[in-house]
Amino acid sequence: MLRQLEWRVRHAVENVLSGEYRSTFRGRGMEFDQVVKYEFGDDVRDIDWNVTARLGEPYRKKFVEEREVTLLLVFEDSPSLHFGSGAQSRREALLELAGLVMLLGAVNRDRVGFVHAGPGGNLLREPVRGRGAILHAAASLLARPAPAPTDPVPEIPWRFLARAAPKHSVLLWLGDFPPRPEPEGWTVLRRRYQTMGFRVDDPWDRALPAQETFAAYDPLAGRLVTLEGSPAERAAHAAWSAGREAAWQKLFPDRLSRLVVGTGENRLDALVRFFHARMKAGARR
Repeated sequence: MLRQLEWRVRHAVENVLSGEYRSTFRGRGMEFDQVVKYEFGDDVRDIDWNVTARLGEPYRKKFVEEREVTLLLVFEDSPSLHFGSGAQSRREALLELAGLVMLLGAVNRDRVGFVHAGPGGNLLREPVRGRGAILHAAASLLARPAPAPTDPVPEIPWRFLARAAPKHSVLLWLGDFPPRPEPEGWTVLRRRYQTMGFRVDDPWDRALPAQETFAAYDPLAGRLVTLEGSPAERAAHAAWSAGREAAWQKLFPDRLSRLVVGTGENRLDALVRFFHARMKAGARR
């Protein structure tokens, strides 16, 4: 599976993405170079106010791009990812998306690591560089045992993650993102890292089936239940969906920092569109 994904990723990087993947993550650069005179059109956020006050005219800090990107994936392996009304479950689709991102990092010579948060505990693979090492890490993630439907929701080690990668790394959170409060320390993580969220939706997440009566498995009750498609059930589903979207957008206020892909969509095509949109937005700034 990884070899098939790698071929698709290499084709996309060479023929579609070109340098856009790296540009969308690098931003302005984080390494200080020198102080130069401010010119019209420069970013006012780079003004060095101490030097400006001393010399009586505006000066700004000049940065150079870092030579590599460090990408840390956080895979929240919750039991709800088991759900799938079609050929693939949300978990299968999300793991494929994670593998594609890790392979993008390998092709672009970045450092890539992951944290797998599951009901049985957490597994950390520190960021590594090189095709072989990243492929091994990706295989480790894809081989993690799936949680049982009745397992509790995993706990993500947020305090640990605050020091798991260098400052300004890309922290990519992949999960189900049910409606819930923002995790403690999330504001600190957003300041330390470039935070992004990737989510996979099943068609039933977006709308209940059109037929009036259907059966579904309730993992909390451990049994099949019959839904009648009543107005009350559809209203409850719409309220859940709205709450989930509100919590999702609060975690990632910038629409270009979050990606939602359907289980029936092509994940690589969705990533290409995501990077194209970020590249266009960066060019306008």
